[in-house]
Amino acid sequence: MKIVLVFPPFFLPSLYNLPPLGLLSLATVLREAGHEVAVIDLVLAIRRKLLPLGNTIYRDATEMILREDPDLVGFSVQCTTFPAVVRITELLKKKKPDLRIVLGGHDVSFADQRTLDRFPWIDAVIRGEGEITFRELAAAYAKERDASGIAGVSWRNGNTVVRNEDRDLIALLDDLPIPDYSFVPTLETYRAACDIPRSIAILEVGRGCPHQCVYCSESIMWHRRTRTFSVSRIIGEMHQLRDSFGAECFLLAYDQFTANRRFVEDFCTSALAEGLNNTPWYCISRLDSMDPPLLRLMREAGCESMCYGIDSGSKRTLAFIRKQIDETILFQRVRETTDEGMVPTLSFIIGFPEEQREDIDKTLSLALKTGIQGNSNPLLQLPTVLAGTELHRRFGDRLVREADTYFSLGLEFDNGHRFEEDSLLIESEPLLFSSFYNLPCPGMSLAELNGIATFFPLIVNLYPKSFLLLSLAVAESPSRLFIRFLADVQSAEGSASSHLTPAECRNYLPMFIEKSLREARISTWEHIIDIIQYENMFLDVGEPSLGKKTATADLCCLDEHLPLREESTVVCNFNWNIADIVCDLKNGVYRDHYEKEASVIVALRTEAGIELSEINDFGRDLLQLSNGSTPLEEIAGILYERYGEGMDTTVFMAECRTALAQLVEMGTIVPSAELQDQQ
Repeated sequence: MKIVLVFPPFFLPSLYNLPPLGLLSLATVLREAGHEVAVIDLVLAIRRKLLPLGNTIYRDATEMILREDPDLVGFSVQCTTFPAVVRITELLKKKKPDLRIVLGGHDVSFADQRTLDRFPWIDAVIRGEGEITFRELAAAYAKERDASGIAGVSWRNGNTVVRNEDRDLIALLDDLPIPDYSFVPTLETYRAACDIPRSIAILEVGRGCPHQCVYCSESIMWHRRTRTFSVSRIIGEMHQLRDSFGAECFLLAYDQFTANRRFVEDFCTSALAEGLNNTPWYCISRLDSMDPPLLRLMREAGCESMCYGIDSGSKRTLAFIRKQIDETILFQRVRETTDEGMVPTLSFIIGFPEEQREDIDKTLSLALKTGIQGNSNPLLQLPTVLAGTELHRRFGDRLVREADTYFSLGLEFDNGHRFEEDSLLIESEPLLFSSFYNLPCPGMSLAELNGIATFFPLIVNLYPKSFLLLSLAVAESPSRLFIRFLADVQSAEGSASSHLTPAECRNYLPMFIEKSLREARISTWEHIIDIIQYENMFLDVGEPSLGKKTATADLCCLDEHLPLREESTVVCNFNWNIADIVCDLKNGVYRDHYEKEASVIVALRTEAGIELSEINDFGRDLLQLSNGSTPLEEIAGILYERYGEGMDTTVFMAECRTALAQLVEMGTIVPSAELQDQQ
């Protein structure tokens, strides 16, 4: 039997796509069962311009599938792609009436009856885990039989929809064959098409979740059970993906990766022993299962980043969604993660149907506090109403369409807009296409929530310290402050709608903070101005420098050459001891007053990140005078007038050489072109 498995069309320029692992697993199982199988990734086809955007995209996709002359076509359905699947399958059935069409995935697993009732050209829905069910269904179709008695299938028997019994989960995941990546183009093809720096392979580590969060269908899909592949199986697959398919990075797919400490330790130890630690990987983690020794082991084994699901800073909201997060552990884990050189993605959700503004503000404050801890990647979303979840069951009658959120974007195929037919389809079945809908929130309007979810992460990344202190200083909630700031940017830019870019943050937020402090007429919190300058320094030093010189200096000949400050170096003077204030902020201490204590900080961008050092006034002036055209002897003469009173000039010159050597060692001064030529 010729089977084609299709990853539906989707396009969002800000995202990259990876090979569809679920379909690769199905394809491998079906080929082992004797079928001829092809996998078509329509997302990749769009990026490679093999499937043009525009009003013929669904017709073109249909023709692309039919060129394979399939007997059976299977589609993976998730959130945004559902309308596209409906449109393409209808065209397929019209073109080839005897073609069998099967859907699978989270969305249709919990909306199987309604899907089959509403769209008569779809023959069957595979619910839940698909490998065994699809193999049995394909075998039945190959023998011209129907789906009677095949567990896990909902199917059409004439005008009647039959829902067979549920299928038990696969007992041992290792019984499944390793997904064959040769069904799709090379990882390098994906890398080039998505313009990302490395070839990324997604690798399934386990399945399931024991928790019962109201917004998540994961635990329901997997019967609140968890299973993992064996460590030896995972390590073997990593070797294959790296050595045979060119993987330069792994995304380990499993929500509960760190739930079992012994499993993580065995995996990391094996990765180190097998020499896989030089190929970085990303995982999903739990805050309460981590500690410094485990983080250190994971980092040594190649872990580069991980995702922590924080959700909310409000205890009331956490109780509503049935999740417990200890705020103290949160700050500690974020800091420990960044201290080990890993970048955590922190996921927050705002706008649940029972949230008040104060609940949302607690989440925004929490996000700011995590931003203070170090380099992290904040992700702020509105709740997505997924079929099968408690949100869907309890609040499905309150769905409204107002804001396009993270899980409703990607179908804008008509010059950046959705086709009218797609919009009409979505509007016709709110409970089927619920990911395109919102739930009203009593605390704030959906427009405000969407603006915060879209743009507030910039504040968390760029100005968490300043913005949090401003909120405390003027006694105004983060949400109200941010909405006022967006309005200021919109007015200054003369824009018709809210928007925010990193450059606009840099241009307008410092002015907004200073204006807000003036209007509040407060006599304390003066050090906020220094904090703004401190955070500006990170942005300034982050600007790429041109023609960076990397040669090291010959310290024995320094005074014969022309000291030159490294282009990415930024020097800032502060009226307060900025290091002490930042330390307080990281420890959750927010004082309204500090005694003035001048300090000088030099920031330098290196391969490892941005490095900060405190220097004295003498070092600052020496650094600023190192312009690449002034000899050290002349610089020393200038500095002697400021700092050399009562000193022998020879001794002072020696002090200058020593200070210059230290600045070169720090990387803030590079040798002149003459010295590089000699080297």
